Amino acid sequence: MGMVTFVDETTAGSRGDGWGLEIAEERLALRELIRRRVFQEVAEYHAERPEVFQGLVQPEGAERTLNGYALRTPRRIDPEKQTELALQAFERNGFLVLVGDRQVSGLDEEMDLPLGVEVTFLKLVALVGG
Repeated sequence: MGMVTFVDETTAGSRGDGWGLEIAEERLALRELIRRRVFQEVAEYHAERPEVFQGLVQPEGAERTLNGYALRTPRRIDPEKQTELALQAFERNGFLVLVGDRQVSGLDEEMDLPLGVEVTFLKLVALVGG
């Protein structure tokens, strides 16, 4: 089991602090990696109930804020729906994914996940509605 570090960046040059997620597999398809990331974000949001959801894509019915997405009406976020929004955003070129220094081009592409690898999500456009 190894730790993968997720880092969010924007084309404007901002870079998040990053956070780690334990991944047991040494190889994984990008689709599954995105699903695990999103499920972790949603689980942390539900456990902590912060005012702002900090995730890869904007949940439906949320407003973009400086630090994430504020839900107009507090509610539970569906991790399956949120995953679908993230996968659609990737397919529409809303963000690129770099594993180490290599860009992953397709959702079904398997990638090596060596111990301590950094996975960068480079957001290309505002991900309103996914």
